[in-house]
Parts: sequence; structure tokens; C-alpha cells
Amino acid sequence: MGGSVSCCISPGESPKIHRREVELEECPITTTEDVSEDTGTYLQHISDRELPDELAQEANPSDHPRASTLFLNKSQTDVREKRKSNYLNHMSPGLLTKKYSSCSTIFIDDSTVSQPNLKSTIKCVALAIYYHIKNRDSNRSLDIFDEKKHPLTREKVPDDYSVVDPEHKLIYRFIRTLFSSAQLTAECAIVTLVYLERLLTYAEMDICPCNWKRIVLGAILLASKVWDDQAVWNVDYCQILKDITVEDMNEMERHFLELLQFNINVPASVYAKYYFDLRSLADENNLSFPLEPLNNKRAQKLEAISRLCEDKYKDLCKSAMRRSVSVDNLVGIKNTHAVLS
Repeated sequence: MGGSVSCCISPGESPKIHRREVELEECPITTTEDVSEDTGTYLQHISDRELPDELAQEANPSDHPRASTLFLNKSQTDVREKRKSNYLNHMSPGLLTKKYSSCSTIFIDDSTVSQPNLKSTIKCVALAIYYHIKNRDSNRSLDIFDEKKHPLTREKVPDDYSVVDPEHKLIYRFIRTLFSSAQLTAECAIVTLVYLERLLTYAEMDICPCNWKRIVLGAILLASKVWDDQAVWNVDYCQILKDITVEDMNEMERHFLELLQFNINVPASVYAKYYFDLRSLADENNLSFPLEPLNNKRAQKLEAISRLCEDKYKDLCKSAMRRSVSVDNLVGIKNTHAVLS
């Protein structure tokens, strides 16, 4: 989904971080008394050693498209309370201000799965992180992400930094500053959320008031290098957050990669799931995407994009068919051409 991952040791060089090679372990061989000498040793079947697919999906929602995202589950408690409160108070917020399509006018937004709206996407990602912090199960954390032990600024960290939950606006401003200064894309924000939830799942930790800034920064740092072809170096983030050092950024990046088990792949199906779940989160919290009437210019633009995607899909299908053609078919085609000539 993008370029390779790099880690800047100094402003002058940026060596590559290679994916850690996992050596294949030998299959355990066990013997039992029931096995006769003629049958030899008993080799454990691979299905007995691997987790079932259902358990793997439940454990790693950031890896499987059918597993529900963590942030959407975290937000359901608040959504149910809001619906109950609106029902008891006979309120329906958003109905008077929300625009609806009619026979004469069609309202659409400019956000698509391939080109999301940057501002709206960052707001949704910040809201997802807000629910992660607010409805966390516990306060499991690691020292590398503790803001008290590794401060991002020279300002004194408040004494209640680990107990006061940040507001949605504070999280949004922090992410928006990084994305605006580094000129990152909306797709990078979605991948950031994927990496964040993958970290929480793999490392069995929680995002809480004491670590949310460094976890978000690490996820953005990694997502920008994987997604964008022209990656932002660590030293560039040090210019944005002027009080943090390159060595601290490098160490945090290494720990982040190790905790992810160097799994930085984001399948297209997982990316699409997170995009649509973010839109669902926005609808449930009255955080609507900007709607505009569909005019002739926008309709022609949508039609051009649709034709371009259709042509790309046809080209991919043709290339896949060419790769799947067998040698026998190739020989038959050659013979047919020979007869016709």
C-alpha cells in the first residue's frame, strides 16, 4: 500500500527497516504408546497447532475484514445512552439541519473510499480514539509510550496527566497539527487507526490519558512511511514537535514495529471496512460529512472517475486472465494463428 518503512537515525541518513525474518520452527514430533513400531513417529497435524480462523478474526480485527472494529464497539455504549436520552426527552437532534435528497435535488459529499475528505476523516479518527480512551477496559501501558517518562514538550507534565481523559477537540487538534504540518493525506489517517488498533490487540495494552499522544504519534509516523511514496523523515516530525529528539523518535518507532510483529500490511478490504465504520461512527454522533447539491460539473467528474476505475478494473482482469492461461492454451492459440496465416 505504499513505500517502504524507514527510520531516520540522523538528519543526514535514512536507512531502511527491513521486515524481520521469521525462521520456521521444526514441527514437534511426539511418540505415543499406541503407535506401533511400523508406523514410526507421530507428526502433529497443522490444524492442531494453529488457531481456528474464527478465533484469529476475533483476536485481530485489524487484520480481517469480517471482524468488527474496536472503536465502533467502544462507541456503542455512548450511542445507546444518547438514543435512550433522546427518546425519553422526545428529541431528534440533527433532523432539522440534515439535508435529504429529493426528486429535484441530490445531495452528496466529496468523500469516497479512495479519496476521503481530509478534515472529516481526521475528525472521525479523533472521535474513534476518544472512545478508545473513554471506554477503555483498564490502564495497561508500556514505558516507551508514557508521556511522563518520555515527554513531547519541555513543559511540565501535569500531575493528573494519567487520570484526566482528553476531550475530542484536544485529540483532533493534535492530529490535525501533525497532518497539516507534514502534509499527510486522509488515507494515511485511516491507516493510522488500523495500526493503533493492531498495536492494542497485539501488545494487549490500552490507550489511556498517559500514553495516547505517543501512541498516536507512533501510528502516524509509521502510517506516513508505509502509505505515502515520499515518506516524512523522523527529523521532520522533530521540527514539528520541536522539543522531541530524533533518538526518541527512532526508539519509539522500533518499539512500535516490534509490538506490531512487523506486520504493516493493510489489505484493501480492511481499509474499506475502517472507512465505512468511521462513516457509521460519524452518523451515530451527528458528525456529518459536508453535503453539496449534485450539479453538472460534479456529475461529470464522478462519471469520469467511474470510467477510470472501470478501465483499471478491466485492465486488471485482462492481466489476471493472461497470467492464468496455461501452456496448452498458449500452444493452441499459436496453432490457430498458424492455420489462419
